[in-house]
Amino acid sequence: MNLQENSELLAALMRREELLKQLIAAINKPKLGLHSEAGNCKIYCNRQHGGLWYTLNGEPSDVPQTALTGYLKELRFENTERRKKETCKLLITIQADRTYILESGYDTHFSKCILAAIATLTPEQLYSPITLQPTPGTTDENVLFCRVWVESELVMASYNEQTEWREVSKQALAVTKAANEIVL
Repeated sequence: MNLQENSELLAALMRREELLKQLIAAINKPKLGLHSEAGNCKIYCNRQHGGLWYTLNGEPSDVPQTALTGYLKELRFENTERRKKETCKLLITIQADRTYILESGYDTHFSKCILAAIATLTPEQLYSPITLQPTPGTTDENVLFCRVWVESELVMASYNEQTEWREVSKQALAVTKAANEIVL
């Protein structure tokens, strides 16, 4: 490359960086005017109330949509009390039109599907939006699985009784963290 080409490339990259900054600022702008979407939306991922997932606004309310697409911002485990018992939950934070926090038992098939899938991805793949699609079990009406899509590709990740979940979880957490530290 000659000096002219280098200069043109640098100018193009600087324009791209400025456009990305503007795009990120536009995405992060709060909605103005009247709306019903203040704060986070917490979605409980289980089949307890007849659907695949639900929200709690006083009473359980089914989420009729069959998939959620957005940017995976965080995976974390949290100890909490449910039904007067200490339990561990996997919290999945997705940034889309607003922030969604999905909650699932740490040892459910829903959580295992997500952890196994995310652990197989690279940070660069997670820089793109992902789609989470709850899928009912076919033989047990209490079981809920989750399909994970990156763009239009289904992430195939299997697991069994011998799966080392501590290692899978560490890998999924590390990939998620690395994806959110990518700076373009």
